[in-house]
Formats: sequence, C-alpha cells, structure tokens
Amino acid sequence: MKKTVFMLCGILIIAGLAWGQTGVKKKRALPHEFGNVLINNHSDKAGIAPVQFEHWLHRSMFTCRLCHVDLAFAMKGGGSNIKAADNKKGFYCGSCHNGKTTVNGKQVFASCQLPFPQEWSRNCERCHSVGRQVKFEYDFYAYTAKYPKERFGNGINWEKAASDGVIKLTDAIEGISIKRAPMKVQKDFTLTAKVAGMADIIFSHEKHTIWSGCEGCHPEIFVGIKKGMTKYSMAEIYEGKYCGVCHINVAFPLLDCQRCHTKPV
Repeated sequence: MKKTVFMLCGILIIAGLAWGQTGVKKKRALPHEFGNVLINNHSDKAGIAPVQFEHWLHRSMFTCRLCHVDLAFAMKGGGSNIKAADNKKGFYCGSCHNGKTTVNGKQVFASCQLPFPQEWSRNCERCHSVGRQVKFEYDFYAYTAKYPKERFGNGINWEKAASDGVIKLTDAIEGISIKRAPMKVQKDFTLTAKVAGMADIIFSHEKHTIWSGCEGCHPEIFVGIKKGMTKYSMAEIYEGKYCGVCHINVAFPLLDCQRCHTKPV
C-alpha cells in the first residue's frame, strides 16, 4: 500500500512539472506514433510531402549509436538538415537506403534517386508520407505482436526484446563504421532522489552501452564521465535536456517512474 501511494505521489509530482513547463497538457502519442519524427527542412519548398520517420521500425534493427554517431544524425528532428543530394551521395538515410544494402535478407529500397522516372514517385511516398494515404510495408501492431510489452511509449520493452534475442541489433556498417574493440562496461551506480520518499535511481551503464555506446551520451549530453560532475534537475530533464534528450520522445517516457527509480527507500 505504501509503495502504491509513493508511486502515485511521484507521478503527480512529475506530471505537475511537465504541465508547468508547457502550460498545456499534451496529447499522449499512440503506440505506433511514439518516437516518430517529422522531417521537413526542404520538403515543403520542393513541393513534396514532409517525411514521417518511424523510429520504432529502425530501432528494431539498429542501435542508437549506429545512426546518431556513425551516420551523424542529430538527436532532434530536422537538426541534420538532410537534403536529397546528401542521401543520393550515400550520407544519412542513403547509407542504407541505396538499393544495395540487405537487412534481414531483404534489399533496402533506394532513397532520393534524382532525377527519377515517374514510376518511382510511389517509392518517394514510403518516406514522404505526411498527409498522404500511404499503405506501409510494415504494420506496427502486426510487426511487434510477439515483442515483450510495457505500459508506456510504444508499449514495447525494447531493452528486454534485445536481451531476450527477440530483436537483433546491427551496430556497424561496413565501409562507414570505424572498427573498435568491445567497450568495457562500467558498473551500475546509484543516483539519490531529491524528493523525500522517492526511490533512488539505479543507472545501468550496460543497458545504455548496448544501445547508445559511450559516444551517444558523452560529451554532448553529459559533459563529465565522473559521477556527480554534471548537475541537472528533473525540471531540466522535462525540458528535453540530459536524460530527457531520449526519455521524452523516443526511449521509454518519463511517466514510467519505476523504470528508473528502482532502489527501495
């Protein structure tokens, strides 16, 4: 009973912080929408529909580190300023979407092949889909039907899916990724909660290393590599800083308090 009351108080506190940051209550994204990113740096100007990037599909195949370090995608939608010419040259999306790469035994379609014949226009809609009635190749609910479930975000426990072998993550692309020795995983450590009665956080380096590597977090998000060196607050996390860079729109959301605050009081 005490645990239930404590968790309810924690959720109310965090929800209050979130409300205070925006002034309005945001609509919670549906499972198939959570993590998706709108990319519209140049699409409207070019007279084509903006891109709806589906994070859930790509994260079922690749690590975060591969895309956001090796392929240099920004951690914010539109931050990379991707152009069709970039993709055609083999950068960004074009690193895989080149008509030659094979993933899970299937050839990945080529992106932004300019100039393109009229019959290729339907291929463009596989990415430039906002506002169009596009039938996608992969349906979220059918695709993830056997994945381990959780309460928030996509409704998928991606961490468990990887550890159980339900998904196989690619962490390098031949000719692009630098060959590196396996990283030594640091031990888990405790972060003390600042709210009385709130369980402390157990931060797992191992779980984050699998997905993001060291480079995904250090030094751009967390400057220091020593515990306590970087100072931050829950309010800043809700502003999309520090842990909030991922744990608002892509990784499991901040509403899932028990996923972080796990050490009994």
